[in-house]
Amino acid sequence: MATGRGWILQQHSLGASRPAVLANAGLARAGATAASLTLSSRRPPFVSPAQESLGPPASPAWGSTVSKCSTVTAMQPSELKTRHIQKQHLKPFIKSISTTGIESLPSEVILKIFSYLDTVTLLCIGCVNKRFYHLSNDNAIWLKIYSKSFFPKRNKWRTEAVQELSVSLSLSDLQHRESGYWKKEYIIKKIASGKDGIIQLLKSVNTYTGLPVKAKNAIKTSGLRWIIILKERSGNEHVMDQADITFNETSITVFWYGISLPYLDSLSSLRLYGVTPVLLGEGKTYLKNGPWRRSLMSEYQLANLTHKAEMIGFDGLVELYHVEQGVLLGLWNKNEIAFVMACLHYHQLIERSILGSATGMHTVAPDKAMLDDIDPEYGLHDYQLHIDMHSKGNTYMCGTFRSLFCKKDYIRNGYLRLTVISYKNNSQHLPLVGKLGLSWKTDALEGIVQNCFIMDVTLLDESQKPFWCFSAPVKMVTTSKAPDLYKYFGSSYYLNYVDSIGKVHVEMVWMEETQEYYITNLVLYLSTQKINSWFGRNY
Repeated sequence: MATGRGWILQQHSLGASRPAVLANAGLARAGATAASLTLSSRRPPFVSPAQESLGPPASPAWGSTVSKCSTVTAMQPSELKTRHIQKQHLKPFIKSISTTGIESLPSEVILKIFSYLDTVTLLCIGCVNKRFYHLSNDNAIWLKIYSKSFFPKRNKWRTEAVQELSVSLSLSDLQHRESGYWKKEYIIKKIASGKDGIIQLLKSVNTYTGLPVKAKNAIKTSGLRWIIILKERSGNEHVMDQADITFNETSITVFWYGISLPYLDSLSSLRLYGVTPVLLGEGKTYLKNGPWRRSLMSEYQLANLTHKAEMIGFDGLVELYHVEQGVLLGLWNKNEIAFVMACLHYHQLIERSILGSATGMHTVAPDKAMLDDIDPEYGLHDYQLHIDMHSKGNTYMCGTFRSLFCKKDYIRNGYLRLTVISYKNNSQHLPLVGKLGLSWKTDALEGIVQNCFIMDVTLLDESQKPFWCFSAPVKMVTTSKAPDLYKYFGSSYYLNYVDSIGKVHVEMVWMEETQEYYITNLVLYLSTQKINSWFGRNY
């Protein structure tokens, strides 16, 4: 009986197939492949059809060829065995891993997992897919959350009664309420309680400005942010979150900028929203991608903006256009938007930012006339002005002026005149500290546009209630008029601001000796229509 190498050569010479031998070793598939490589067809390996037509080779050549082939086929079973194992075992294992996940779990198990999540995570996970949305609306989970937050607490000695009450309440409410009922109830009540808490912070008022003392604290506590939506004429919308914010004494300045802003000529409108977390007062860091609610504050039309809006200044990089109500656009070259800036006065800012809806603005209660039949000049005196001129944290002038009045003889052309600083009274003239300019920035560049800044005006009536409030960018205009006072020998400037309630007129002079500006005249003009509706008069 041939053994060893002789047996292998004998098997090749006889053309015996190897599947039977390999099958005994558990490698049937590998044996079938190896048999196809041997002499089952009586053809030596690596022989071309041309060589085959010439007849079988000589014995030495055939023997050497068979020797080489036997070496190759002897090494192949291990490789084929490895591949066989990978195909038969590894692929089913990988497939089982890919199909195993939380979605394959029974609904009861998923509900148990959801019961351990906090409210914000539970709201977010409901946005994953339709199944998770319905499971995350489970009334049992939300009733438990609702009861922990809003049901009154009981004393320990009534623990059994409380447990019986909660069990009966849970069963009745779960049976007769549609899915998601307690989720809606919790969110509505949580939003309402959060708003009430923020409004409570605004009750303390500054006697100088008539504005909430804790406005900045209320903004940070509520998680309040501001976004803008740039809408194209095609209907596409670009949502931009605030990139930078500056807190001033009576206002805030918010910037939006980016590297992929649309062209101005493709835009139709700009909408300003205040956004707050859906769940206020959670005492944690709010997720940027978490549930938020919007409150529409204002909307501006951007068609033909460069022709309609006022350009208040420019430098070597940008041009600044004042849209309206404190909104400013910075353009690279008449069409490319560099940034958007909004000057927001604290007066009713938080109410407008949280009490509106995504489609409608918060409606301010109409002015109620405060009647006074005793004072014949009621509504003409005891005004108080707080004015602030600043830019990006630099305050140029900040002052409060009391006991402002106007005589009936000074009511002309539908305006009431309040003189704050008179050019005839040198003691009232005030300097502006620093070099005037409006600071701007983007994600890559920043600069200062000379001879313009932000002006905040807060005018209180005689009962210390805000009568006229605004924050807006203004520009200084050079005038050829010489200063009326002999002690000023520099260039003269003026600036004007106009809206539906009144006008502000400021005159300034540049002092060469001290290298600073002086305000020589400051006058407010109030609309008699606003005066009459506010005080119930007929001026």
